Amino acid sequence: MTVKSGVMGCLALCGALMAGQVWADCVPVPVTGVLDYSVCKEWPAYPGLTIGAKALFKRKPTPGDVDSNGIYDFDLSVFQDGKTEPLATYHQAAAFEQNGVAVYELTLDTARYKLTSDLRAFGVRVRLSNGSRLTPVDETQLSLYVREGEKLRPVLRQLVVSEYGGEWDGNCDSQRFEVSRTVEIAKTSSHGYADLIVKTQQTNTISVGEGDACEDKTSVSSPELTTLRYDGKSYVLPKGFQAIE
Repeated sequence: MTVKSGVMGCLALCGALMAGQVWADCVPVPVTGVLDYSVCKEWPAYPGLTIGAKALFKRKPTPGDVDSNGIYDFDLSVFQDGKTEPLATYHQAAAFEQNGVAVYELTLDTARYKLTSDLRAFGVRVRLSNGSRLTPVDETQLSLYVREGEKLRPVLRQLVVSEYGGEWDGNCDSQRFEVSRTVEIAKTSSHGYADLIVKTQQTNTISVGEGDACEDKTSVSSPELTTLRYDGKSYVLPKGFQAIE
């Protein structure tokens, strides 16, 4: 479940309670800013545990900046069902910057990221976009975290799992590309953690002509497999796999 602002969270929660409904899943921590995000999700790998994440926006204090330019502080928590105090936490100040490219979505990924025989990671996906039709930039990045006692530690930082961009003249002429990546657990390992196999596929589209004569020419690349290896601290990302800076 996702909450975009404190007002939305209150409306959703209060409405459900007034209707006598029972929530089947977790309730995100309330947030107050219209640019803030709060999400939570049950962690199937560890029954009884729930993951919560929030990204709180801070406007840049620099004179002349528009209201939407700023940074996000990011917090992660793992809770035991029925408990209010988190079992483990993670905090990153200025985790994301919003300057032309904005944070559009924050989600939790509880796929089977089994890194050792008894350790599973969970993912956080962040989508960023500039909302432009003529020069679009749209990217989703994936980070993986593991629990170590009372701490949550990132082991994969901001792998780009989807990307879209290009240029368009507003009529027909355009060049666009779309990249998609999937992550699988390999049978091999490095420094005690399973290697990750990333499959990348790219689609390129060129549009030319005018009016009804506008034609698309699309080419799809063959899938490429890349192995990410753990170096003892984190998985090393090759050039081109990293998120927008």
